[in-house]
Amino acid sequence: MYILSKYRLTLLLFALFFLCVASVSAMTISRVEPENWWVGMKNPQLQIMVYGPDIGKASLTVNYPGVKITEVAKTENPNYLFVYLTISSTAKAGLIPLHFKAGSQETTYNYPIKSRSYEAGAMGFNASDVLYLITPDRFANGDIKNDNMDDATVNRKNPNARHGGDLEGISRHLDYIKDLGITTVWLNPTQENNMKGGSYHGYAITDFYKMDPRFGTNQEFYSLVKNIHQKGMKMVMDMVFNHCGSNHWWMKDLPSQDWINDSNKFVQTNHSTVSVMDIHASPSEKKKFTDGWFTRGMPDLNQRNRHLATYLIQNSVWWIEFAHIDGIRQDTYSYMDFDFLARWCKEVRTEYPDFNIVGETWYNKSASSAWWQENSVLDSKNSHLKTSMDFSLTFINQASFDSKTDNGYLDNIFEDIAQDFIYPDPYNLLIFLDNHDMSRFNHEGETDLKRYKQGLAFLLTTRGIPQLFYGTEILMTGTKEEGDGALRKDFPGGWPGDQTDAFSSNGRTAIQNEAWNYTQKLLQWRKNSAAVTQGKLIHYAPNKSGVYVYGRIKDNHTVMVILNSALKEQTVQMDRFSDIIGKNTKGHDVITSSTIDLTKSVTIPSKGEYVLDLE
Repeated sequence: MYILSKYRLTLLLFALFFLCVASVSAMTISRVEPENWWVGMKNPQLQIMVYGPDIGKASLTVNYPGVKITEVAKTENPNYLFVYLTISSTAKAGLIPLHFKAGSQETTYNYPIKSRSYEAGAMGFNASDVLYLITPDRFANGDIKNDNMDDATVNRKNPNARHGGDLEGISRHLDYIKDLGITTVWLNPTQENNMKGGSYHGYAITDFYKMDPRFGTNQEFYSLVKNIHQKGMKMVMDMVFNHCGSNHWWMKDLPSQDWINDSNKFVQTNHSTVSVMDIHASPSEKKKFTDGWFTRGMPDLNQRNRHLATYLIQNSVWWIEFAHIDGIRQDTYSYMDFDFLARWCKEVRTEYPDFNIVGETWYNKSASSAWWQENSVLDSKNSHLKTSMDFSLTFINQASFDSKTDNGYLDNIFEDIAQDFIYPDPYNLLIFLDNHDMSRFNHEGETDLKRYKQGLAFLLTTRGIPQLFYGTEILMTGTKEEGDGALRKDFPGGWPGDQTDAFSSNGRTAIQNEAWNYTQKLLQWRKNSAAVTQGKLIHYAPNKSGVYVYGRIKDNHTVMVILNSALKEQTVQMDRFSDIIGKNTKGHDVITSSTIDLTKSVTIPSKGEYVLDLE
C-alpha cells in the first residue's frame, strides 16, 4: 500500500511538472523590424515593431544599462507591439533583452545594438555631381542564379517582365560608369518586390528592410556601395514611402485599421498634384489626391499614423547607417502628407548634415516645384526638402532641342531659367533631359548629333544638379507611347550572349562612339570646373536671334556657353557679353580644344555649341 501511494505521488509530481512547463511555454515572435540599431545616434529614440500571435497582450521589461522603455504602444490588432526605447549616449553595443510576458507565457528577444562604423557615406550630392540613373533589372545581369524566383521568371522578350539585371551586374560595370565621368549612381528601387508578374521596376515594395533577392542580398548592396565609394563615386537610393506593394507581408494582417488610406479599399488617386498648394482646391479634391491609391497593386500608406510615420523615417535612417548611402530620391513626393515629409527631411539631415534628399516634384510649372523646396516664400510651412526636381525645364528642353526648327526655341529655355527667382535655391534643383518615366531625349532615326550635343552641353553647364538616364550616352531611344518597358530597355552587352557590347568602344557604332566620347569629355571636364559646379549663372536673352549665351563665374574662373538654334551658322558680336568676358581675350573650347578670339566676332555653326574656358 505504501509503495503504491509513493508511485502515485511520483506520477502526480511528474504531471504537475509538465503542466507547469506547458503553462510557461514561450510566446512566438514572427518578425522584428528594424532587425538592429546602433549606439551613438544623435536621435536617442528607437521604435521597434514586434509582430507575433497575440504579442500585443504582453507586457515588456528591459534590463540593459543605458536603455529605457519610453512607451509600449498597442493597436487594435493584438499581433503587434510598437516598442519605443531611449538609448543613451552611455549605452554600449550588445544584445538588449526584451522580455515579453502575458499571463503564464513569456519569451526574451535579444535585440542587437551595434557600434557605428565610420566609413565613407552620407556625403550628400550637389551641383558638383552628375547622377547616373539606372533601372537595375535592365542594366546588366551579373548573376544568372538569381534570375528565376517564385513566379517572376526572366523573359527578355516581354518589356514588362523581369529581364535579370542585378546588383552584381552593376558592380561589374562601375569602371565603365566612372570612366564616363559620372560622380553618383542612382538606382531605381532595389527593395523586395515580390509581386505577381515580377514588378521589375521596383515601385511595389513588399519588404522595406530587404533587398529584392532577384537583385541580390543586403550584404551585396552594402558591398556595391562600398565599391562605389572606393572608386570615388557616391550612391543615391530610390525610396517609396507613398505606397507599398499589395503583397507586402503586413497586408495580410494590418497593424491598424488606419495603416492604409481609404480603409484599405482601392480608391484611385486623381493625380491632381497641384491640389496640395492650390488655394482654391476643395478639401475632397486634396484628400482624393493624397489618400487615393496609385494603382490597385499599390496600397496607399497613411503617414498620418504616428507609428507608420516613425517606421518609415527609421527605415531610411537604417539604410543610411547600414549601407552608407549618400542620398535618397523619394518617389511620388507630392502625394504624401506634407508634415510627415517635412519631419522626415529634418530628422534625416539632423542625423546626417551633409545628406541630401531629392523629391519627385512632377509639375509642368516651376512655381509648383519651387513651393516644395525648403525655405520657400510660397508656403507658410517649411518642407525642409533641399532638392526638388525641375520637370518644367525638362519639358521645355524636350520640346526645344529639335533639329527641324529654326531659331525661337532657345528663347523658351531662357524664359524658363529667367523664372528662377521663384526658387529658394535654383542651384540645388535636379535637372535632366529624360528619366525612367518619360520618353527618352534621343530620337529614333536621327543621323547627326547636333540636337544631342546641344542638349548635353546645356544640361551639364546650366545651374542645378544634372542627371543622365542610363544609355543616353549610347543614344538609346524609347517613347512613352510604346510603354514604360520601352523606356527601360536592356543595355546592350549587359547579358551573356548579347550580340553587341556597348560597354566597349568596339561594340558601339561610329555615331554611338561619337556621342559617348562627347559626353565623356564634358563630364570629365565638368568635375574640375569650379565655375560650372560652384559658380553663378549670368545669361543673355536670345531675343529671337537664335543664339543663347550664358556664363558661369566662380572667382577668377569663367565658362562661357554659346548655343545656336538656327539652321545656318551665325556670327555673334562679343561686346554685348562683357559681364561674362571681362578682361579675358580668349576662350578654349572644351570639346575641340580650339582657341576662340573673344576680341573679335565669333561664328558659331548651325545647331552648334561652344563651351569655352576663358582666359
